[in-house]
Order: sequence, then structure tokens, then C-alpha cells
Amino acid sequence: MKAVVQRVNWASVEVDGEIVGEISKGLLVFLGISREFNENKLDWMINKILKLRLWSSDEKGFDLSVEEIEKGGILVISQFTLFGDCSKSNKPNFRNSMEFEKAEKIYDSFIEKLKRDSSKKIMVETGKFGAKMEVKLENDGPVTIILEK
Repeated sequence: MKAVVQRVNWASVEVDGEIVGEISKGLLVFLGISREFNENKLDWMINKILKLRLWSSDEKGFDLSVEEIEKGGILVISQFTLFGDCSKSNKPNFRNSMEFEKAEKIYDSFIEKLKRDSSKKIMVETGKFGAKMEVKLENDGPVTIILEK
């Protein structure tokens, strides 16, 4: 399981010209699921995303998580291309990405657990699994973290 996490001032995702998910200040999470997935990776990733300290209070540096900022949100976008392998060719192969049907179930479980485990004040939004999506964002920093388990 791999996530590219970006701190954003705002982010939205459109499918067929319609906004299906949007947040203001918070985290944009591109989530990829590999063939080597197990349930422990899911729980680890959710906890890590919720607890990442990417905002600062006063002069303390990075000491606040998305759960601790005012009106924080998380927008999760499925992205199987995170496991694209270009080591042998210029054309990526996606053999390490989980099969579509299994990945969709895991993605849905990730969203459900993220909503359950996050504080009630966090808005959790999503794209549409498997759809062609247009993601728009204003990166804050920029701050980008890659998580892999």
C-alpha cells in the first residue's frame, strides 16, 4: 500500500465535469494498493495519515495533524499508477497493482475505516474508484510526503 499525501489549501475532484469530492484546508491522499496488501497495512496507513504532523502552531514547526487543525479535511483519490514499474521500459507495467475488483473493496474499506477512526470534525471526501478523474488543488508549502507499508 502506498500513499502520496499533499498538504493543501483546497482540493477537488471531478468526474465527467461534476465535482464528486472537495475539501478546503487538509490532506489530498493519492492511494495505491499493491498485490501484497494485508489488513495490517490498512490500519497502519490510516493511523499514519491521521497522525502526520504537517501544520505548525505558532513557532513550533510541524506539530499539528489534520485532526488538530480547524476545519481539516481529507480527500482520497484511488491511484493504481503509484505501483507503475518503469525499470525495464519507458512504458509502465502495473503488475504490482492489486486487481480492480479486489482493490475497489480494499479502497472502500479504507474510506469506511478512515471515516470511523477520524475525529468527527474531519470531512472525508473521495473520488470515484476506477473513473477518469480531474484533480484540482492548491498545494500548501508545498508539503508532500510518500508513505509506503
